Amino acid sequence: MAYSTAASLRVDYDGFMKYWFSSIALVWATTGVCAEPPVQNSNLNAVLFYQLLLGELNVQAGEPGSGFAILLDAARKTKDEALFQRATELALQSRSGEAALQAAKSWKASLPESQEANRYILQILLALNRVEEAGRALKSSIAALPLNEQSAAIGSVPRIFNRLQDKNFAAKVVEQALSTAIQNPETAATAWTTIGRMKRDAGEIQPASEAARAGHAANRKAPGPIMLALSLLSIVPQEVQPMITQYMSGDAMPDLRLGYARTLVDLDQLQLALVQLNQLTQQHPEFAPGWLFLGLLQNDLSQVLQAEQSLKQYIQLADKTKDPDLLGGLSEAFLALSQMAQKQGRWTQADEWLARIPPEADPLKVASRRATLLAQQGRKAEGLKVLEQVKVNSPQEARLKALALSQWFREDKQITAAFATIEKASAQFPADTDLQSEMAMLCEKLGRFDQMESLLRGIMKVKPTDPHAFNALGYSLADRKIRLDEARELIVKAVQLAPRDPFIQDSLGWLEYRSGNAQEALRILEAAFKSRPDAEIAAHLGEVHWSLGNHEKAGTIWREGLLLKADNETLLETLKQFKFKP
Repeated sequence: MAYSTAASLRVDYDGFMKYWFSSIALVWATTGVCAEPPVQNSNLNAVLFYQLLLGELNVQAGEPGSGFAILLDAARKTKDEALFQRATELALQSRSGEAALQAAKSWKASLPESQEANRYILQILLALNRVEEAGRALKSSIAALPLNEQSAAIGSVPRIFNRLQDKNFAAKVVEQALSTAIQNPETAATAWTTIGRMKRDAGEIQPASEAARAGHAANRKAPGPIMLALSLLSIVPQEVQPMITQYMSGDAMPDLRLGYARTLVDLDQLQLALVQLNQLTQQHPEFAPGWLFLGLLQNDLSQVLQAEQSLKQYIQLADKTKDPDLLGGLSEAFLALSQMAQKQGRWTQADEWLARIPPEADPLKVASRRATLLAQQGRKAEGLKVLEQVKVNSPQEARLKALALSQWFREDKQITAAFATIEKASAQFPADTDLQSEMAMLCEKLGRFDQMESLLRGIMKVKPTDPHAFNALGYSLADRKIRLDEARELIVKAVQLAPRDPFIQDSLGWLEYRSGNAQEALRILEAAFKSRPDAEIAAHLGEVHWSLGNHEKAGTIWREGLLLKADNETLLETLKQFKFKP
């Protein structure tokens, strides 16, 4: 029979013998038999050995269905878990979900304690879209686990169910499956977190926030409900902020406090983020990422001395721990330190910081910083060459390089060259909104306002929840003192989408000023400048003060703006307009 099988497979004698020995090795591996003589209690007899070999030969012959039946029968006889898994996977390879489910259920019946069998049953049921049955299987498999393993299993549920198209139904099924887990104090917090994640992903925001609060009530120290709450903070702040505040009032887990601070930055609540990062570094001074993000935020807020100290502390901790996860942070720290030294005219120090960046860092970021540094030293040709010589290995890298080149040209007042760069890239990536946004900015500088507006309105259609295109067009109209009612509609829309963004608040304040409402403009611009000290906001705020006769106050703000960015185009034009000499 073996030779006739070999003949039907059309292999020569040597080839068959090589395969035969490899099949024996596979049988040994799957049944636990080694090269030594089998122990007396082995249930691998000659008939079973032949059965396994025949099953694998059928698989090699391109008949996995036949091989599946043979191996499943052998698995039932031996109650060997590896054989059950092999049979189940063969059915899956044959795209026979029902056969795979049959094998997995046989596996479970033969080995009731097998968690692998439970996992296969659950995943196969989901693949077959038998969601309710999968929910029942999930409930029983969690109950079968030791209590100290249940929370980990519950936490992995959203990842298992994430491929289902009907997210609402999936959330409902999971909630039913975890009905027992939410009653157990040991698993309640994790179960509520999982239910909340499923609800959130289904767009059921209110029930998700209720689940977060229930999980927090079950265990006020559990991180899961807080992580869920942070993901909902931008949507329903009034629902989840109290529990976040309560948790953060104590010695919160470093990663969670850092996550909260980063969420606050995303919400443009920079001062509150600064408070959290200061508290983090005080409570956990050895937690390196806290110092990195504190330093980057301090730099963003023009707190240069504090930023340098924080970033140097991060570098010291990263060097001491040699943690590979901190290498990317080292690049960011050195880049920021180089930028700060550059702003202060310390060219040598700026170059030294760049030289310390790890070799695996993003070459485009490093080249952009070095190119800007060379340009500010009057070595523009060298700077441009550094940027142009960056090699790209993917379309994404090519797109980013085009944006970096355009920014370099733009900052060097070479607007036509920047436009040509983006125009060429846009021909390659016509749907890329980042390139369209950059081109719109360049069109405004070139006075091509119709093209600018067309580009921005196109972005609004593609990304109706992105505030920046609405803000850009509204600001442009306000700045030119045309179509002010339309400008207001656009900027108000941007404010609705990003109510705390200081740059959008700057646009709103500038619109009020252009509309003749100087006092309201002053109120808005002062709040924006306090939230984000920035040279352009300083230019606008100073002009409003000047128009109200507060010349001394205007001068103070303009000087502060020059310290922030001495070459800001808007600020320099404002000083020239009012013939102000700092």
